[in-house]
Amino acid sequence: MSLQRPLWVGLRRNQTYPQVVDVSVGALSAILSIGLLLVVVAVLAVRLSDREERLQQPEPLDEGARAWEAIARVLAALPSASLVLSQDGQIIRSSAQASALGLVHGSQLTAIEVIRLVELVRRDGVTRSVEFQSRRPPLGKGRLELRARVAVLDSESLLVLVEDLSEAHRLEAVRRDFVANVSHELKTPVGALSLLAEAVQAASDDPDAVRHFSKRMQIEATRLSYLVRDIIDLSRLQGGEATKVPERLEVDRVVNEAIDATRLVAQAKDIDVVVGGGHGLQIFGDDAQLVMALRNLLTNAVAYSPDHTRVSIGVREVGGVAEISVTDQGIGISAVDRERIFERFYRVDPARSRETGGTGLGLAIVKHVCANHAGECRVWSATGEGSTFTLRLPIAAKEFIPQLIEEGETVR
Repeated sequence: MSLQRPLWVGLRRNQTYPQVVDVSVGALSAILSIGLLLVVVAVLAVRLSDREERLQQPEPLDEGARAWEAIARVLAALPSASLVLSQDGQIIRSSAQASALGLVHGSQLTAIEVIRLVELVRRDGVTRSVEFQSRRPPLGKGRLELRARVAVLDSESLLVLVEDLSEAHRLEAVRRDFVANVSHELKTPVGALSLLAEAVQAASDDPDAVRHFSKRMQIEATRLSYLVRDIIDLSRLQGGEATKVPERLEVDRVVNEAIDATRLVAQAKDIDVVVGGGHGLQIFGDDAQLVMALRNLLTNAVAYSPDHTRVSIGVREVGGVAEISVTDQGIGISAVDRERIFERFYRVDPARSRETGGTGLGLAIVKHVCANHAGECRVWSATGEGSTFTLRLPIAAKEFIPQLIEEGETVR
């Protein structure tokens, strides 16, 4: 009886059964060896990948480090200067604002008022604050108004916050001055009118006295009218009311309207108003506001110039900007006064302003008109040599023509 043929194929007919078994076992061993090698390689790759991920991940922070990191983020977000001090007064952390305000030098706190406050807080742990003045760094010109607040941060450190109040104090002083000046300026003409009315009544049988007092009443009434008008104009300008419909304006026309508005005042002092420079320049803006600003400059130039002199208006284009300059031969303005002449109710010479009927608001109006038109007003002056005020306004591009859109109109 012959042996049954093996199940696997591919063997020669004369091969014996033991040979078939040897070949199959060898192939199976090779396959197992390769498989085992692949498994080892896969395990090593996984372990190397885990190790690389662990190396890339930062070491976890302890609780103290996380707390300090959070504190640093909070201090960086504060608008005021901030410092963290140890119990012995050494600076642990400080912001850039602290150095900018001149509160620290190296690792030491230099503000005496803050050092004293830190001592008090360190003794009893009660949060305290103090306002003090400090020299303005780095050259020590001027004073800073500062407010410091010290509190216990933890058992080993203190928190110091310092706020600069200089700008807030300045604005508050300006507001108080404005209210006081408005009250004073309104009381002066109103009081004068009341006294003049009494004088007219008492001199009813003297025609010459009545005419004299009546003329003074007209002057005071005109002054009061100008003051109220300027206060209203300045309030509108400071309120940020933009021009409703910017118009393409001819600079020549704005100049001519301002000259016409001041012609009588100039003729009364025999002052010639001459115009020179370029022509045909155009700007976008509010005609009434620009005429008002230029009229105020011309009025000041005439008021502060001697009789029988000249006031010049120059127009030119400089780098896409229209410059309208008003030059007088007046008393000039000192360097100290030039820094404040655009403030409300500020007068270089109060006595002379009363004589000329000035309200002290003209240049403040000029400044705000320029700001509303994306421009500026520059001044050059020397005592005894006169002054030059220059309005600088963007020139209107010829290819750009703004068009109003009617209600319901489709924009393409």
